[in-house]
Amino acid sequence: MNRMICIAGPTASGKTDLAVWLAQRLDGEVVSCDSMQVYRRMDIGTAKPTPAERRGIPHHMLDVADPEEPMSVGKFTDMAAPIVEDILARGKTPILAGGTGLYMDALVRGNDFAPVPHTGLREELQARAAREGTEPLLEELRAVDPETAARLHPADEKRILRALEVYLVTGKTLTAHNAETKRLPDRYSPCWLGLDFVSREALYRRINLRVDKMLSAGLLEEIRALLAQGIPPGATALQAIGYKEFLDCLEGRCTLEEATEQVKQSSRRYAKRQLTWFRRNPAIHWIRREEDQDFSWVCRQAAAIIPFFDEGK
Repeated sequence: MNRMICIAGPTASGKTDLAVWLAQRLDGEVVSCDSMQVYRRMDIGTAKPTPAERRGIPHHMLDVADPEEPMSVGKFTDMAAPIVEDILARGKTPILAGGTGLYMDALVRGNDFAPVPHTGLREELQARAAREGTEPLLEELRAVDPETAARLHPADEKRILRALEVYLVTGKTLTAHNAETKRLPDRYSPCWLGLDFVSREALYRRINLRVDKMLSAGLLEEIRALLAQGIPPGATALQAIGYKEFLDCLEGRCTLEEATEQVKQSSRRYAKRQLTWFRRNPAIHWIRREEDQDFSWVCRQAAAIIPFFDEGK
């Protein structure tokens, strides 16, 4: 029987530590489900686990793209799915851990994202958006796929163009494709664990402390190095929380103190969005700890939940 564990939760909740602890005891390997840890040379600001923190456990889907490369959920699953299959084929336990719920859900479901061959249409649509703005394109999308159009803001150029491209190339709307995908059974049936704190303020204190530690570890130097290597400030990777705010600081648009507070605030808001996403999953077994409960308590709770844990000890 294939064994798999998914560890979900907001930023700074301890997902990496639990993933490594379980991997040590279940002959496992960790598959990161984090949309920013995929990028090379972006270590501090993404809270990428260091070699010491990995404790000899193989970690996959780290450092698989350059910062100037766009990463999508479809590209992520195309890269990660064969890795999961290989881990299972070797009789080991894949442990998916990360805070990007969309990536983790897609990997577990085995979503077949609408394939769109490169026809040059995307470039034509981008040129139109530059000339006319996105509203005329969104209006065209409303005419053929009103459900998708209703979910998109006029400023969301990337998704508007994607939805139009899917329809114009395949003849099928994104809504229809997504409905077909949802009717398929999930590829995997993992044991889901969710990490959180009983007190929201306890989580926020951990987030604030993490930001301070990132600065002490050299986050500003990391950003300067990326810019020196030719990564454009407008690159998608540099729009991530912790990079765009300090980039503003380095370019003189705000003070270091203002940037630091903005990163903390943005990180707290992101944690709320992560919790909203994961709470929609009824399969998650939540482990919520008090601030004074140490990590060993979390480990004991996880061991009691995982149905096959005794087999791996």
